[in-house]
Amino acid sequence: MTGLGVVFRPQLAPERLRSVARTADEAGLEELWLWEDCFREGGVSTAAAALAWTERVKIGVGLLPVPLRNVALTAMEAASLHRMFPGRPILALGHGVQDWMGQVGARAESPVTLLREHLDALRALLRGERLTVEGRYVRLDDVALDWPPDGPAPVVAGVTGPRSLRLSGAAADGTLLTASTPPDGVRRARQLIDEGRGAAGRTDAEPHPITVYLLAATGPDGPERVRAELAAEGVASVPGLGAAGDAAAVAAAVRRFAEAGADTVVLQPTGDEPDPEGFVRFVAEEVRPLVP
Repeated sequence: MTGLGVVFRPQLAPERLRSVARTADEAGLEELWLWEDCFREGGVSTAAAALAWTERVKIGVGLLPVPLRNVALTAMEAASLHRMFPGRPILALGHGVQDWMGQVGARAESPVTLLREHLDALRALLRGERLTVEGRYVRLDDVALDWPPDGPAPVVAGVTGPRSLRLSGAAADGTLLTASTPPDGVRRARQLIDEGRGAAGRTDAEPHPITVYLLAATGPDGPERVRAELAAEGVASVPGLGAAGDAAAVAAAVRRFAEAGADTVVLQPTGDEPDPEGFVRFVAEEVRPLVP
C-alpha cells in the first residue's frame, strides 16, 4: 500500500500544531510532516510536541539542515525521540537552503561532504557504536550515546541533485524528495539512489523507501491556488506537478507518483490553505480510500 501523509506548513503559527496533529491522529492519517524552514519553527521541538499530543500517527521532520547541528546533538535528539515514541519519528536530514545557511554563518564549502560525514556518524551513533572521527567537518573523540534507540532508527536524506541522490543511496535509509519533483523525477531519483547503493556495496535486502511531497489543494479555488504557488516557485512549466480538485483527482495524482516509484506521497497544502484541519480530514477520509 502506498503511504499517505500531509505537511503542517510553517506558515502556520506553532500554536496551530496541536489541533492539526490531533486531527491527523483521530482521522487515521498515517504521517504528518513538519518543516524546519528558516526562520520559522524548530523541527525537533515541534516533532516532540506533536508526538506527545498524539498516539499513533507518525511524525516526520523534513528536513533538519546539517550545517546547523553538531552530529552528536542530532544523535541525542533523534535517540530521545525514538526511545520515547518508538516507531513513530521520521527524521530527514539535508544540506539546507544555502542562502539561509549563509545568513547564520553556517554555509559549508562542500555541502555533499558535510552531509556524507553527518549521515555516516549519525547512523553509527544510533546503532549504539562508539566513534572517534576526524573528518573535514565531523570530529568526534570517543563519543557514544548513553541511551541509543532500542530498535531501528532509520535516517532519511532530503536531497535533490544527482550527487546527493547517489549519496542518499550510499549513506541513508530512505530519501525525501521535494514538491518540485515530477513523476519522471521520481523515476530518475530511484535510478540514482540505486547507483549509489551499488557503488557502496549495499546489496542487502533492506528497502530504501522514497517519500515525495505533492502540492495539493481542494475546493473551488484549489486549482488557482496550486497554479499560483507553482508559479511563485518558478516550476509552473514542469509537467506533472501539483494536484487540485476533489478526492478522485488528488488520488489519481498520488497514484501517478506511486507508479513512478514513490513509496509514500505526502500532500503539501498551499501556503494559504484556509482550513488545515479540514485538509487533513480530506486526505485521511476521502483520498486514502482511493489510493491502493
